[in-house]
Amino acid sequence: MKKLFRTKAVGHRTDENSELRRCLTATDLTMLGIGAIIGAGIFVLTGVAAATQAGPAIILSYLLAGLACSFAALSYAELASCFGGCGGAYSYAYAGIGEFFAWVVGWDLLLEYGMDASTVSIGWSGYVQSALHAVGITLPFNLVTDPFNGGLINLPAVLIILALAGVLSIGVKESARINEIIVTVKLVVIALFIGIGLFYFKAENWHPFFPFGLQGIVNGAGLIFFAYIGFDSVASAAEETINPQRNLPIGILASLLVCTIIYILVAGILIGMVPYYHLNVSSPVAMALLKIGHRFTAEIISIGAIAGLTTAILAMYYGFSRVFLAMARDDLLPHFFAKIHARSHTPRRLIWMAAIFMAAIAGIFPISHIASLVNIGTLAAFIAVCGSVLVLRITKPDLPRPFRTPWSPLVPVLGILLCLYLMSSLSQITWLGFAAWTGIGLVIYFARQWFLSIQAQKVKA
Repeated sequence: MKKLFRTKAVGHRTDENSELRRCLTATDLTMLGIGAIIGAGIFVLTGVAAATQAGPAIILSYLLAGLACSFAALSYAELASCFGGCGGAYSYAYAGIGEFFAWVVGWDLLLEYGMDASTVSIGWSGYVQSALHAVGITLPFNLVTDPFNGGLINLPAVLIILALAGVLSIGVKESARINEIIVTVKLVVIALFIGIGLFYFKAENWHPFFPFGLQGIVNGAGLIFFAYIGFDSVASAAEETINPQRNLPIGILASLLVCTIIYILVAGILIGMVPYYHLNVSSPVAMALLKIGHRFTAEIISIGAIAGLTTAILAMYYGFSRVFLAMARDDLLPHFFAKIHARSHTPRRLIWMAAIFMAAIAGIFPISHIASLVNIGTLAAFIAVCGSVLVLRITKPDLPRPFRTPWSPLVPVLGILLCLYLMSSLSQITWLGFAAWTGIGLVIYFARQWFLSIQAQKVKA
């Protein structure tokens, strides 16, 4: 136990064995954010939400969810311009509210990033299986199915996580370059869909525009909020960013804006091509292209979907490792994982520990068991960030703020209220899972505090 936790926690410590390398530009950060945001949301959730929740008004659901995220993004941008470190919302809560609240936020962020990476890797496995099946290759059932559904392990989901662990271990700049290549492929594929879809757009498919009423817009926003998860991972790159006071706000806000526009365009064109009630399928974009006879383009879209899911996993994996690293540096988690590899300037021990954790979840559990926990962990972190802005404006009014959240305190307050409203729409089982995860975190935190107090008493004696 003595090796796991030091007798004195040190806030946001760096030393010769824990320095990351500053090498990321505003473009790198924007592409990281786009890579994280555009994934399962655009290729899966758009159709499901339109068919079951909002109909053509799904474009307003995207606006509502994007608005909630924008309030949080503006708060993130202010705090990112004030503080360094690699912990994102955890670091901001530590500076603004204190250690205990920071622990809760950090613990919830680990839930968000870890479960999201595992969830998306399961979706990635499904798309890869479909692509292989299209060329006549069928993988053994036991190796692509979790034990809850009669198989042994979802091996493709495990392998993609292990492969990305190797990518992240090489170095953050190299990882960013790979991410940018894949994101470019993804954006080209989306542009191809938009270009083709415009020629097959039928305005009558937008009527009725509100088949589920105005409440359907809110319900749709709660469902597709998952599509926006990821821009906050940009904040965890502060310590590896060149001129973070300038580049972090640009990366956060630019990636959110670009992705919101893309989501609205794709959703609007998709429903214009195919009536919304036909879109409750696992691959609505590809299905729409098949209906208009573009089979080859549909296969290209599947490749784009695999690329999109790959970058989403990479960004969530990156966020998980950097938040864990920040907490380990502060001795809130075992300091063993704070070591940085001398050549790659990455936390390799931590990266491979995370790989084992996330691969085990992705390989053993079905997507329905873990996906619902992602949204609530994200919303809790957003509330903490908005709250930190409000607290710091009072407690540290003279703190240098290269970027200031406009219309404060209105924007952070609206961010908190909107996130609470979206949380209220989540299921009871999601809340129970969130409570269980938070409870485990509290037990770990207070057990650590008890251990440190015992050690302090021994020192005095």
